[in-house]
Amino acid sequence: MNVLLSVALPLLGLALGWTARWLYARFQLTSAEQRAERIKDEAVKEAEARKKEILFEAQEQIHKERLQLEKELRERRAELQRTERRLLQKEETLERKLAAVERRNEALADRERLLAEKETELGRREQEIESELERISGLTREEARSLIISRLEEEAKRDAQILVNKIEEEARATAERKARDVLVSTMQRIATDVTAEVTVTTVSLPNDEMKGRIIGREGRNIRTLETLTGVDIIIDDTPEAVVLSCFDPVRKEIARISLERLIADGRIHPARIEEVVHKVTKELSQTIYEEGEKVLFELGIHDFPPEAVQALGRLKYRTSYGQNVLAHTKEVAVLAGMIAAEVGGDPMIAKRGALLHDIGKAIESDDDSTHIELGIELAKRMGEDSRVINCIAAHHGDVPHTCPESVIVQIADAISASRPGARRESLENYIKRLEQLEKIAEGFSGVDKAFAIQAGREIRIMVNNDLVDDAGARELAREIARKIEEDLRYPGRIKVTIIRETRVVEYAR
Repeated sequence: MNVLLSVALPLLGLALGWTARWLYARFQLTSAEQRAERIKDEAVKEAEARKKEILFEAQEQIHKERLQLEKELRERRAELQRTERRLLQKEETLERKLAAVERRNEALADRERLLAEKETELGRREQEIESELERISGLTREEARSLIISRLEEEAKRDAQILVNKIEEEARATAERKARDVLVSTMQRIATDVTAEVTVTTVSLPNDEMKGRIIGREGRNIRTLETLTGVDIIIDDTPEAVVLSCFDPVRKEIARISLERLIADGRIHPARIEEVVHKVTKELSQTIYEEGEKVLFELGIHDFPPEAVQALGRLKYRTSYGQNVLAHTKEVAVLAGMIAAEVGGDPMIAKRGALLHDIGKAIESDDDSTHIELGIELAKRMGEDSRVINCIAAHHGDVPHTCPESVIVQIADAISASRPGARRESLENYIKRLEQLEKIAEGFSGVDKAFAIQAGREIRIMVNNDLVDDAGARELAREIARKIEEDLRYPGRIKVTIIRETRVVEYAR
């Protein structure tokens, strides 16, 4: 029994426990289903409310968009109506303009028809008038046209000449004023002596007995001195004086110094003469070199080779028309440098060109080369600038100028050579130049007489009043000046004056 109870009671407890568990689970399931149903109902209600809200908002948005679209459609319709009205107005305007153009074309056609009729009438009248004019004047149409054209050409030439003369006068006045200012300013800043020299030198003697000692026994002393120096020693009745004559200034200077030293020493014989002449020649060569260096130092020019320095120093003993060439060269270099600085040129190129423009006069040559050719050759050996070489080549106008400095050197050369007292000119050359000047002027058509005045600085020309008019007088003066420039060589410039006058004479009886 106890066994059955011990078995039955656990089983009963187990059955009760399972029943209680099942009831509890059933209760829990029922409660969860109720909550789920409640949540489901709430979700459905919320979804319905949200759906209604969304539908309301959508309807409201659709309404707004409908209103906006209707507004845009109204505006578009209004714009289309305005555009249609404008197009209608333009169409009406174009129709009116087209009608006006058609009326104008009709009027133009009428005018063209009238003009054609008038042109035909004028052509007929013109032919009648031309025939009448030909009958009255005795000239054909071509002859009249040629006459009118020739007169028009004469008037055009006269007007052109007047304009050219006016322009030339204005340019000449401006150029002359500027050039005068530059040249006057330059010449005021330089002061040089008149450097005229002669080809003979007089050596003073202590007494007339010295003449016999100079001549020596059977003339041996004077022959030795003349042979060694290459000068002519003139001993005449001039008291206490001996004259040395030579066209080579260097030899003349050697002879003068040698003779003065022999006279001071008192020992005059061939051996002593040869010794003194040799010594003086050596000393003079050094003096020449020093003179060249001195000029270069004064002008501020360097890098000259010894050959060029020696040649430059020799110019001290060279003259041109009585003017010392070294002094002239130095003066030209100073003038050229000043002018170049005033007009914007290269002062150093101008100075070097001026310093070398006459250097060929100091170079001895066996051929017939001119001093310009010798100077160009030396400048090329020195490696000088092409502008410097052009200054040498063009300073006499033999070749064209290729740089402003070349023109400046030519101007400075003319200033130095043409200033009063700088050079001497023989009477024969002076008269010949005046005659050539008058001959050139008288060689032109329309010239009656020509007179060279003011030492050849001006030529006055009387012209035939019937052959030369006022405009032709200016052209004639220009042609004569150009001819003088081509055919003559002269310092400075020559003024050409044309004189044309009309004289009418009548007698009262």
